[in-house]
Amino acid sequence: MQQLSGQDALFLHLEFDGFPMHIGGVAIYDQTTAPGGKVRFKDILRTFEERLHRSPIFRRKLAMVPMSLDQPYWVDDENFDLEFHVRHIALPQPGDWRQLCIQVARLHSRPLDLSRPLWEIYVIEGLKNVEGAPEDSFALFIKVHHSTMDGTAGLEFIGAIHDLEANPAPTEAAPPWTPRKLPHNIELLTRAYFRNMLKPTQMARLISDIFPAYQRITRGKKEQLFEAIEEKPKTRFNGKLSPHRVVDAARFDFEDFRKIKNAVKGATINDTVLTVVSGALRKYLKAKGELPKQSLVTGCPIDVRNETEQSTGGNVVGFMNVALRTDIADPLKRLRLVHKAALSSKAYAEALGPRIAMDVAEAVPGGFISLLMRLAIGAGIAESNLVQNTMVTNVPGPPVELYLTGAELVNAFGVGPLLPTMGLFHTVTTFVMNKKGTIIIAFASCRDVMSDPEFYADCLRDSFEELKHAVSTTASTKAAPRAKPGTKKKTSKVTKKKTVKTKSSKTQSTKKKA
Repeated sequence: MQQLSGQDALFLHLEFDGFPMHIGGVAIYDQTTAPGGKVRFKDILRTFEERLHRSPIFRRKLAMVPMSLDQPYWVDDENFDLEFHVRHIALPQPGDWRQLCIQVARLHSRPLDLSRPLWEIYVIEGLKNVEGAPEDSFALFIKVHHSTMDGTAGLEFIGAIHDLEANPAPTEAAPPWTPRKLPHNIELLTRAYFRNMLKPTQMARLISDIFPAYQRITRGKKEQLFEAIEEKPKTRFNGKLSPHRVVDAARFDFEDFRKIKNAVKGATINDTVLTVVSGALRKYLKAKGELPKQSLVTGCPIDVRNETEQSTGGNVVGFMNVALRTDIADPLKRLRLVHKAALSSKAYAEALGPRIAMDVAEAVPGGFISLLMRLAIGAGIAESNLVQNTMVTNVPGPPVELYLTGAELVNAFGVGPLLPTMGLFHTVTTFVMNKKGTIIIAFASCRDVMSDPEFYADCLRDSFEELKHAVSTTASTKAAPRAKPGTKKKTSKVTKKKTVKTKSSKTQSTKKKA
């Protein structure tokens, strides 16, 4: 029996009607690489069944403490049913990319059953016309509650069901599984009593950490080590949202991003991604006549695991806000300023303390945080005091090619959750496909505020092409040879001769008239 950390439980407390707090992932597979060139649903079920022991996520569920006096616990599900969690569906014809995105958006909008293990996987067949994927490919849509893991911990989940080759060597048989006895409510209440006795100490420690953080931030502002982002403009993504979702994604070559970021000294791949997103938001909102003069701000989760927490699972995440500089039209100039803004935000997050969000979640009762959120949303305070306009998270993908039941992974992207005041979530995934690095920028939004997700996907591609063109143009200009000082151009001599000839002709005509 393992208790959820304060940050893990926070994602449960932040789940409101119409705003489920699970994360998702779409993976597309080429089944022609599998033995016999075909993958059957029962083959996938067997693969899962053989590997359930590889991750505790698969067969554990929540045990709630009576009256929510303490954080929930993970316990074994004595009625675990694999076929409840792994489901089989198909796209209608013609089975194209748009239909896949619509189906994923519908599945993503439905909350998970909190009384069962918090994951579902949909095997989706009928992908006959998905661009870039072989005909008759199939897809997996994976839903896992955010309280279970963050993006980094998700690599363990992905690794549990995949192989590094199409025909791997046979693995050892899974050990027999016997669910452990569920805890009694008296035991849970007893544990809650002793843990709550420590809350005053935790709160005092939090306050003692906050005061020096306040001093560091004040000193940093004074010394201009960073700039705090005070106000954020309100956009269509920060108003009232519905429970209906849209999903789409755009794919790019990793090497192109590397070349772009090398054009600005010190810039990173993440800076380049943020600049592409910034340009896409500029284009989209400008097309709607809604582009604010003030820069939009994105939230960026950051992994703050230390060496002892690399394999602990769960959530170990800090946050920082970065100005996207959507107020700048020139793409290369915007990249420079986004890089500067990212450095400023990192310095601010370091001064605040990257684990401060974890400490707050651990010290403050989760039910109290949930109550405050509901009151803020109901009173409209959350809308008038925006934390960020959108979210961009970088989910590390596998650095090697992967196979599921012999089928090769050929495309993948992530899908994030929305909050009542934050209606656009970007998930950036980097992985290897056909021995080449690939970056996928995917996004989820509310259907009421983004009825045209394919247009926003085009905005992402156009923003990338503009930035790529700006970098190549600048590089060509620098590489062009310059004429030596004092050297006269041939064109100037030709121009001079023409001028003399013109004067001569005018003189002759004057003589004839006389």
